[in-house]
Amino acid sequence: MSADLAFMSAVELADNIRQKKVSSLEATENFFQRIDRLDPQLHSYLTLCQDQALADARAADDAVQRGGDLGPLHGVPISIKDLELTKGVTTTMGSAVFRDRVPDMDSIVVERVKASGAVILGKTNTPEFGQSGTTENKLGDPCRNPWNTERT
Repeated sequence: MSADLAFMSAVELADNIRQKKVSSLEATENFFQRIDRLDPQLHSYLTLCQDQALADARAADDAVQRGGDLGPLHGVPISIKDLELTKGVTTTMGSAVFRDRVPDMDSIVVERVKASGAVILGKTNTPEFGQSGTTENKLGDPCRNPWNTERT
């Protein structure tokens, strides 16, 4: 099933985690393996949160075992655009001006994502301040289209 995880919808993956067909840890590890394999060509991530994500995935699996109410995205690995403030995680907004900024709070979007039970893999690349149609900035290489790496 692990090859299919990247192509499941978030709802389908959450259902599979709830039904114990796949663990959040397995899904999270699968996504990090894909990132390790593909991101050197795609440049889609500015920051990875691997240690925290793996710990959060284990905690999500423990909660599934205990039963009870689970959020709609419980245990689902997702990424956050680097335009959103994320407490304790470098948030650059695609700008060299904020290269070293680590906020002490989450944006409302990140608060809600966390409350839904999702596991945050990291922060994805963005054009500076989100002000362009292509993901190019002064922080690194432009993000590439996975279906055609000649495109952004």
